[in-house]
Amino acid sequence: MSMPAPSAASLYADHLATLQTRAATALERAGLDHLVIPSGTVHYQVFDDRDYPYAVNPHFKAWLPLTRTPGSWLVVTPGARPKLIYLQPRDYWHVVPDAPSGYWVEHFDIVVIRKPEDAQQHLPRNAARCAILGEPQSALGQYGAYKPNNPQAVVDHLDYHRAFKTPYELAMLRAANRHAVRAHRAAERAFRAGASEFGIHLAYCQAAGQDANELPYGNIVALNEHAAVLHYTELGRLAPDPVRSFLIDAGASHAGYAADVTRTWAADTGSEFQSMIDAVDTAQQAMVAQVRAGTDYRQIHLDAHLALSGVLRDFGVLRVSPEEAVATGVSAAFFPHGIGHGIGLQVHDVGGFIAAETGGAIAKPDGHPYLRLTRTLAADMVVTIEPGVYFIDMLLEDLRSAGKGDAVDWDRIEAFKPYGGIRIEDDVVCTDDAPENLTRDAWAQDVADTAD
Repeated sequence: MSMPAPSAASLYADHLATLQTRAATALERAGLDHLVIPSGTVHYQVFDDRDYPYAVNPHFKAWLPLTRTPGSWLVVTPGARPKLIYLQPRDYWHVVPDAPSGYWVEHFDIVVIRKPEDAQQHLPRNAARCAILGEPQSALGQYGAYKPNNPQAVVDHLDYHRAFKTPYELAMLRAANRHAVRAHRAAERAFRAGASEFGIHLAYCQAAGQDANELPYGNIVALNEHAAVLHYTELGRLAPDPVRSFLIDAGASHAGYAADVTRTWAADTGSEFQSMIDAVDTAQQAMVAQVRAGTDYRQIHLDAHLALSGVLRDFGVLRVSPEEAVATGVSAAFFPHGIGHGIGLQVHDVGGFIAAETGGAIAKPDGHPYLRLTRTLAADMVVTIEPGVYFIDMLLEDLRSAGKGDAVDWDRIEAFKPYGGIRIEDDVVCTDDAPENLTRDAWAQDVADTAD
């Protein structure tokens, strides 16, 4: 009989201990005594009284599953219990945050304040001895005494180690993927039913149980040629006629952690474009299998160019060999972005280029400026793997202008352009053995659950 999964409460205590160890080392390196983290503030639009959607400081939500408590502060002092200064204002205009509750509260000394400025009396007395991590707008006190200073030694250490997820964080990422997969399946059903991009987006949000501001990033919902725009977020209100293809890049959140998932479908499941999608999917799964401890992530990216060029050659788009397409830069016209990135508290998680816990940078491969992760993979890192093939007018024009037009079959390109492009993306945990595919595992479970 299998053992029950550990609860969030049991995993959280160990997670907190790990963060405290990291904080103590970071502070020691910087010669400081306290780590002080504001949750962030509400920003207002210029010449207006409308606020922008609030986004919590990721350093704050690393410690606490709180994402909607602006004006709060966290104080971490090595050897002491962390202190949470929790803003619960007297306010009849807006919903006031509930009193602190849940599995995490027993680990903190909690002070409830009613006004943002009341936080100062509960912060360490000497701001100069504090590493204050946050944005400038979080400054507090006369003359901004408690102004975020973001010491580089502290930020480098924390950013480097944030790539390594604790068991608690992995549990949160699994849950985020379950939300996203449920919504992706609903989005496909809406697409098959003839919904517009906007209608598909609404179906997605409904199934995820999250509105646009709660999702970790703006949904990319693209029909037909719109799939050739990498970050297409316009959400057309009318479905095109005919509908040929559908690309959706959309995530979900759970306790501050993000999922990032992309799928592509053809309207005609027997079409040649669907066959190309299937070929990219097969290549993508081979790339996922490369996510193993000791693998240079840059190599996965370079190998992806070769594999995708092979797909394009098989479908008659390329006239040259995959090797020549990569060597001459032709492959970049069809796959112009990176193979993926780290993911966790942020969709594009920090520390993608950092060389060591003391800083430094690992360069991107020449000719590949958009890769967001250059580190060697290790156990407990979580990355996305998202190969893509696109038919983008601007890049194809550049290819022709550069004298490389003979490398492709332009008639085949014209045949595929109305479909826009293909992207397939999973969230993957690196282990010392075979990787854990959070997205595909969640997908299989959701299919099984709905079949019962």
